[in-house]
Amino acid sequence: MGCIYKDPNAPVESRIKDLLCRMTLQEKIGQMTQIERSVATLSAIKHRCIGSVLSGGGSNPFYKANSADWADMIDGFQNAALESRLGIPLIYGVDAVHGNNNVYGATIFPHNIGVGATRDADLVRRIGEVTALEVRASGAHYAFAPCVAISRDPRWGRCYESYSEDTEVVRKMTSLVTGLQGQPPEGHPKGYPFLAGRKNVIACAKHFVGDGGTDYGTNEGDTIISYDDLERIHMAPYLDCISQGVCTIMASYSSWNGIKLHAHHFLLTEILKDKLGFKGFVISDWEALDRLCVPRGSNYRQCIMSAVNAGIDMVMVPFRFELFLGEFLSLVESGEIPMSRIDDAVERILRVKFVAGIFEHPLSDRSLLDVVRCKPHRELARAAVRKSLVLLKNGKDQKIPFLPLDKNTKRILVAGTHADDLGYQCGGWTATWEGKSGRITDGTTILDAIKEVVGSETEVTYELIPSPETFAGQNFSYAVVAVGEAPYVQTGGDDPELKIPLNGAELVSSVADQVPTLVILITGRPLVLEPWLLEKIDALVVAWLPGSEGQGITDVIFGDYGFHGRLPATWFKSVDQLPLHIGNQDSYDPLFPFGFGLNYENKGDLNSTDDM
Repeated sequence: MGCIYKDPNAPVESRIKDLLCRMTLQEKIGQMTQIERSVATLSAIKHRCIGSVLSGGGSNPFYKANSADWADMIDGFQNAALESRLGIPLIYGVDAVHGNNNVYGATIFPHNIGVGATRDADLVRRIGEVTALEVRASGAHYAFAPCVAISRDPRWGRCYESYSEDTEVVRKMTSLVTGLQGQPPEGHPKGYPFLAGRKNVIACAKHFVGDGGTDYGTNEGDTIISYDDLERIHMAPYLDCISQGVCTIMASYSSWNGIKLHAHHFLLTEILKDKLGFKGFVISDWEALDRLCVPRGSNYRQCIMSAVNAGIDMVMVPFRFELFLGEFLSLVESGEIPMSRIDDAVERILRVKFVAGIFEHPLSDRSLLDVVRCKPHRELARAAVRKSLVLLKNGKDQKIPFLPLDKNTKRILVAGTHADDLGYQCGGWTATWEGKSGRITDGTTILDAIKEVVGSETEVTYELIPSPETFAGQNFSYAVVAVGEAPYVQTGGDDPELKIPLNGAELVSSVADQVPTLVILITGRPLVLEPWLLEKIDALVVAWLPGSEGQGITDVIFGDYGFHGRLPATWFKSVDQLPLHIGNQDSYDPLFPFGFGLNYENKGDLNSTDDM
């Protein structure tokens, strides 16, 4: 009898059963292992039967490597996997969280908080489709997205990775799963993973569960909440992801009532797998097993046993995989991890690989390279920016709106730390893990976009920090000042103060003292807006972290399109109020409520609150 697992026409479950019975224990635990590309030797991939390789944030083949360069690298790893005894292909994972953001020249979309401001589920689905195409063009098969956290506190350093503080908004945004993986057919079995074809990627709903609800917004902290509230607030979006056939779910670094999620058998196995019926695989976060013991990285054997027995199927090791494989093998041989747990995990991993068609099409599709950052992709990102913008103030007198700006005025001042900085515009998880300042990829800054759109007779003066001499005799019609947050990720973004960084408030004030001023705030979350500053400026637009297409901002501030965005999170008056979100109505006294957003049509009234 031939190898059933190699027959693309055989039922998936038959292929899994056939392949599983051919695998040695070492090959099985190899499939449960994900390692970083920087330590992934071709020999290790081939002889250890490694199940997955990933690029951590900023881990690329070389500086400014484009999609073709990535495809060359990933195909090299894949060819090594195909030379293994059973020829099991690997899956290559990337943090494609707002486009294929690790790759130079990719289309960079707004971060999730901005997308949440659009309330547009169809837009999110189309973002997923474009992201999938650009990820597949680079040779990768697996995107660690979407993040479906409910961020309840802006002090959290991952607030911008959350679509909203509101569960219902986040549930709408899970349409990214269908964009990434494709639309499951009618009658697709509930909980069973799905992937439509070679233009789609394996998705990953994360981080299960409660990562956005930790005390004080502390990254990797403790979510202290009843099970009913955990289910109602934080777990609900996972049901939507599972109903769309999401292939994988990532566990959270955080804890629930003192117990770390990566060691939480009740939530990972009894709830996620048994109650919710999830049939894909559960993956750990980066070095998450190292975090299960104190000090970090100690008692590794115990950490492996706790996580795998709790329900982790694939471990994002990512570096010390030789130690991991040795300890893991010993744990299974000693019976401390039962063989039934290993077989369950490997079945789930193989299920995703078969469903995704990786056995039939393991290598990159070079025909997709031409779509990377093509005009339709850039236009979609530009539209996402337009729809994400939230107008918080328009004129010192509501009856006399300041916006839209006049394109044909005589002289404009453009200023601020964020007016001509593509890296600041994109935020964290772009080109590098933390993100950085400068021309980090292809794209258009706010200054570029203003110069492109204004009339031929209009003079644009740009100064990062205008000096008193700048204003002498210049007679500017108005100023556009862009300030906000520098890029950050995870714990590095935890902030108890939430002031506008880089002396942003002072910079705005110095300009607004001289010239009528529009402020564009580039931020991953609500920040402190002092009353005196709000009174001084003429208009305020929150642009979130808009990505590579700065023209989306000028499209709206100059009036070619209207404002549509609504706050995805409550804008507090003072950090002393935090956490402040819808649901704590007894003390709900915000500066701007959840769902707030002005537009041109009603000249100052609150946007419609339908489907907020």
